[in-house]
This record gives sequence, structure tokens and C-alpha cells, in this order.
Amino acid sequence: MDIIHLLPDSVANQIAAGEVIQRPASCLKELVENSLDAGATNVQILLYDSGRTLLQVIDDGKGMSETDARMAFERHATSKIRSAQDLFSLHTMGFRGEALASICAVAQIEMTSRRAEDEMGTRIEINGSEVIVQEPCACPIGTNIKVKNLFYNVPARRRFLKTDATELRNILNEFYRIVLVNPQCQFTICNNDEVLLDLPSGTAKQRIEQVFGKGTNKQFTSSLVELKSDTELISIRGYVGKPEYAVKNAQQYFFVNNRYMRHPYFHKAVMTAYQGMLSADHNPSYFIYFDVNPESIDVNIHPTKTEIKFADEQSVWQILLATVREALGKFNIVPPIDFENASNIEIPAPAKNISDIIRPEIKFDPTYNPFNQPNSFSPQWSDNPSSSNHLDIRPQSRPSEFHTKRSTAGWEQLYNQQSEEINKTISTSNYLGSHEDLDSSLSLFDDDLAALTPYQYGRYILLPAHNGLLIIEQHRAHVCVLYEQIKQSLQERRGVSQQLLFPELIDLTPDETSLLLQAAEELRYVGFDLYQFSPNTFSINGLPAILGEENATKAVMNILSLLKEEGINTREKWRDDIIQQLSEEAAIPSGKPMSEAEMRDLVHRLFELDLYGKTPQGKTVMNLIRINEIEKLFV
Repeated sequence: MDIIHLLPDSVANQIAAGEVIQRPASCLKELVENSLDAGATNVQILLYDSGRTLLQVIDDGKGMSETDARMAFERHATSKIRSAQDLFSLHTMGFRGEALASICAVAQIEMTSRRAEDEMGTRIEINGSEVIVQEPCACPIGTNIKVKNLFYNVPARRRFLKTDATELRNILNEFYRIVLVNPQCQFTICNNDEVLLDLPSGTAKQRIEQVFGKGTNKQFTSSLVELKSDTELISIRGYVGKPEYAVKNAQQYFFVNNRYMRHPYFHKAVMTAYQGMLSADHNPSYFIYFDVNPESIDVNIHPTKTEIKFADEQSVWQILLATVREALGKFNIVPPIDFENASNIEIPAPAKNISDIIRPEIKFDPTYNPFNQPNSFSPQWSDNPSSSNHLDIRPQSRPSEFHTKRSTAGWEQLYNQQSEEINKTISTSNYLGSHEDLDSSLSLFDDDLAALTPYQYGRYILLPAHNGLLIIEQHRAHVCVLYEQIKQSLQERRGVSQQLLFPELIDLTPDETSLLLQAAEELRYVGFDLYQFSPNTFSINGLPAILGEENATKAVMNILSLLKEEGINTREKWRDDIIQQLSEEAAIPSGKPMSEAEMRDLVHRLFELDLYGKTPQGKTVMNLIRINEIEKLFV
């Protein structure tokens, strides 16, 4: 008995849909790219329930005939290519002929389309690859396609869709990738009858400003510098961000021949150009457009068409690196060399041989003893009786501030020499007190805390213990205290809000709006008072009382930035992210002077916590320097 058989077309289409159509954002990408391939100059996108219930794309392209409208939904039916050779000279976004067939296999489709030369258009309805009706109809020039109830016949796939807010963010991310490379086209996107973005046609720079020039990113393009390079191999144009505007969640886009792509290798070239200009956790924004000969790239690697192979990637890497460096240097972002004053620069003489470079000669005096020099200093004890038994060791005191009986010239050499020895000893010692040491030390504070006198040294609070010296980092200690306080407020839903005398308005991008709405309930419970003034504008009426005089817009944007960076995967995860962010912002800054009463209160509240040794981020809050370690410094 034969066991191998052909799958029905409907099943084959559903299998193909698993790769091509993964979520509403994938559906949007395929439909809008078809509109652009049809020469559309105005594209409208209508969503309901973030594309789950309805995803409609309306364009003013060239439309389709009655036969084309029916054939468009067949597998491997396309107007983009005719032979295998066409794969090496692609000038369109789509070419596989799988998108519409995959969509109609997992959704209910209704489409109307008309060409300019036709008096009547065509209307067609398809449910799960089955044509329900096809008839003539009156409609405007172009194509209007509705995708209803996506994955209605694949319940398992529908259950794996995320929340509406998450799916909307995915749609907007895909939308940005399309509109940024097609500034000549006008786009409008609406969700549940609310206009999210209305983008008129313009230049590439204007389109970048339209999309990202919201909220704290107003005049976003002022933080960008233009780059341009034309070679026989490739033409590069676009914009890169100035280093001082680098952020953790930067906007980074590569496009090749008007197609979005991901390319870690080229990303490394951009980051190499910024080497030495950025901190480890910050990234520059960039919008880089490549124009290459279609025969030198291969886009037929994955159905999503975001992975692209280049025939000579190494040469493109070098050109990209040089182009970005030139752009940064052209706008004086890289410090220039002052050739006019070059005569003042001392240039070392060239080494005679390699041994002079590897083993330079070091001269020293073996008989030198800094303690026997005539200019060594002797501190003068204060004449004040209240301080006659100790030296002033406050952080602002320096050896040069002591009154000396002799000249203090040359004290720096002695001071630095002694400091190096002390630092060497400290670096090789184990100062991390064990949990037993900490617990035994803290147990003594329960009854005697009021009698202890804490001392502030820079950002540290010092407390004596029976077995050593306890050092507490004031900012981290306050973070621990506030974290537990905010966490309890969120659990009990009783956050205290400080109303603003003058509410602040904040404009957000659609994806930021989605993030804020998803976290709105938790923000209200910790003390934020927010009101949605318009689809993408919010009024900040109150802040958590613990934030004090914190800038309202900055506080909200910091939370949004964190949620963008970390992602909102589970509710418990981003709840904790919000609590950590608020506790970090509201905590006492490191090094801020504190009164004795404030230090005692902070220490007391810290010791009341179950976990006081580490911050929520895992950073050390306190350490115990044992007596035997202190004694080693005075051997």
C-alpha cells in the first residue's frame, strides 16, 4: 500500500502561512509591500483589535483586472518575476507569490480592485482558500483588501498571539520599516477608529522626524549627521546619530534597495566607527540606505526577506566604516588635530633598536629615602582643645591644607607613594565580610542603634561594629528601602500621589502610547495620575510622592525607555522593572550630605528589611571590614 500522497492546496497553504504569516504584523508587511509594488502614492491602514479582528489596507495603485484578482490568491502566482534569472535583478518588494495565498488560507478575505482603464471593478470574498463570491462592483481606482479574523481556522496559532498592545507594537515596528524607506508615499494608520500616525509625503529626513520627533525626541533629526558615499560597488546615504545623543534603546535601521534588512556584520562596522566615543551601554541611532546592483545581492534566503547576502561583504564593510567615520569627522564630532600649533608638540625621537621599545631604561636612586628629606612635612596639631586629640580626616581635607612648620614642597611624591602602597594592600585583601559576620554585627544594632553615631564619608555611611567597621553605600541603601515601600504600595494598591500645580502634556509615538497604556494600571497604583488627552498625548497630573520635585515628563519617559529596553514579556517582570526604576530615581543621590538623624533613620529602616545586603539589581549595599584586616594596614 502506497503511503506517500500530495497534500491538498488548502493544507499546503496553511503550512506556508506558518513561515510567511506569523502575526498581524507579517500580514501588514505583505499587503503594504504589494501596494507599493503597484505604484501607490497614498496608503491607508485600518486596524481593529490590533489586526486580530480586522486589518484593512487601501491604496491608490494601478489595481487588478477580474482575472488578476482571482489569480493573485493562487500559490506561486505573481506579476513580479517570470524566470529564475529575474531573481538576480529584483526591483520589487515581493516576488515569491506566496503572501496572498498564505493569508487567505488562515483568514477571511474581502477585496475590491479596479484599474484606471476599467469602468467597473471586481469584488472577491475568500474564506480559508475557498472562493465564496466574485462579482463586478463599483469602486475607486486601486485596491482595498480586508483581512478579517486572522487564524480563525487555526485556533492553536490564534491562542499564541500576544495581547493587543504587544501586537500593535509589532505592527508599528513593521510599519516604521516600510515608511522610513518610502518617504514619497503618504501613509495613515488607525487602530480602533483612532489615528495613530498620519504621515504626508516628503524627504527621508522629514519622514524620520515625523515618526520619531515626539515626546522628549522633539527635533530628533537635529541629533543626526548626514552621511553620503558613492563608489562603483555601492552607494551609501543616510544619517547617523551624534555620540552625545546615544541612548540604550537607539533607533537603528539598514535598508538596501528600498528594502529593510538585518545585518549584524554591518552593524559592527558602524559601532567600530564610534569606538571610543560611547559608553558600554549606549548605542547611536542610525538610518543607513544602501543602493547596490541587484545582481550583487541575494534576498531569496528567507520568506521574511530581511536576511540579505552580499557578494562582497568585506568591501562593503570597509566602505561603510570609512563613510561613517568621515561623517562624524566632517561635523567635528571627532576632535580635530591642530596643525597650526603642531610645533608645540614634543615628538619623541625614534628608537635606535627594538630593545629600546620593549625595555626602556628606568633610572632611580637606591639611596633615596623620602622620610629623611629636608622638605618632608610634619602636621601641626590644632590648638583647639575640642580637636586636640585627632587630625581632621574629612573628605575635603588634603595634606596640603595642614599647617606645617617647614616647606611642604615635594609632599605630593610622598603622599602618592604611600597611597599606592595602601591601595595595593586593599586590593589584595578580602573585605567582603561573611553573612555570619554581618548578621552578628547587625544583631548588636537592635538595641544600641540610638547610641551609635553614624559618620558620612563621601557616599558612604560608617558605623562601628564589635568585630570591625560597617560601610553602607547611602544611595543603594535608600534604593532597598524605597523598593520595598513601592512594592508594598503596588500590592496594596494605595500609592500616594503628589498633584502637580501645572499638569504637563507629553506627546508620545504610537508604540510608546501602547506601552504606557499597558502599564497604566501599575503606574496609577504607585502614584502616577495620567489622563489620555488625545490618542498620543497624555496629561501628567500627579507623580508618586516619593519622587519629590522630579521632572514629570522625564519620570514617565524614563519608565517608557526601560520598558522598551527590557520588553514587556510578563506582567510580573515589567511590574518589577517599574518598581526598580522608581526606587532608583527617588533614592538619595550618592554623596549627598545627610544629617545624623537622617543617617540613623535610613540605617534603621534598612535593618528592618528581610534582605538588606543587596539591591534589587544585585549590587552590594554594605560591607564589613574586619578588625584583623584593619590591623594589616598598620603593620
